[in-house]
Amino acid sequence: MFAVFRDLIRYNAEFTIGLILVGIMVVFASLSFFAPMDPSLIYMTIPDQPPSAQYWFGTNSRGQDLFWQLSAAFKNSLIFGITVAVLSRIISITVGLAAGYLGGWVDRVLMFINDIFVSVPIFPILVLFYFVLRNNMDSFTMALILACFGWPFDARLIRSVALGLKHREFTRHAVFAGMSTRKVLLEEHLPYVMPIVFSTFMNNMLWSIGMEVTLAVLGFTNINNPTIGTVLYWANSHSAMVVGVWWWIVIPVILIVMTFLGLFLLAVSMNEYIDPRSRLRRMGA
Repeated sequence: MFAVFRDLIRYNAEFTIGLILVGIMVVFASLSFFAPMDPSLIYMTIPDQPPSAQYWFGTNSRGQDLFWQLSAAFKNSLIFGITVAVLSRIISITVGLAAGYLGGWVDRVLMFINDIFVSVPIFPILVLFYFVLRNNMDSFTMALILACFGWPFDARLIRSVALGLKHREFTRHAVFAGMSTRKVLLEEHLPYVMPIVFSTFMNNMLWSIGMEVTLAVLGFTNINNPTIGTVLYWANSHSAMVVGVWWWIVIPVILIVMTFLGLFLLAVSMNEYIDPRSRLRRMGA
């Protein structure tokens, strides 16, 4: 994987730009650990102050310093996206490799379950879960629910790769050497699908953060927990653009675009790396 990252940074400008953008947002989110006050508290500063030397991002109508509130919001949203992506990658890798390598009835059963999850409408189910678990709907619970719906497309992609690896010579040698199925999948096949896993990881983070923003803006989450979506929810509730508190909307949107653009460029550049023809063309071969 280190060689992959080295080649991407060396030959792919999109990957480098995406890495810089995501790195900036990660550093910004990490600053929340040094916040001088709890970002969830309200009326701790003078409301509706424009950006200045004292308040870099200004303050909102709830008396919160937007710099520290947005720092905490992006930290929570990035942790949320990473949690969903990691959990759904575990499911997709397990289902994809097992279905592709074992084949037979195992493949048919797993792909039947996979097709069920593909056809299920996600957004109405998330809204239903919110009304059922309203008092217990925290970020981790929502991450678990989203992870259960974020794996099927990627599992089918991993399965297609595993089908080809199953008949490769090194797989036959591993089986003849007495390696168990678990060792074959983890030690022989998993390294070949890691570029796909990384690419789908970025795409899954984009999807999960976008779903969180959508649900939060509509009020279907814990609105007192600072996230990207809840910041926009409170800005919309206080009619920020109408009353002239434009920075409450503009600054979060700029930061969201930077985050999404960075994740998108990382995913696109990894997709290009997976294709041998585009990779060789990028390297000048």
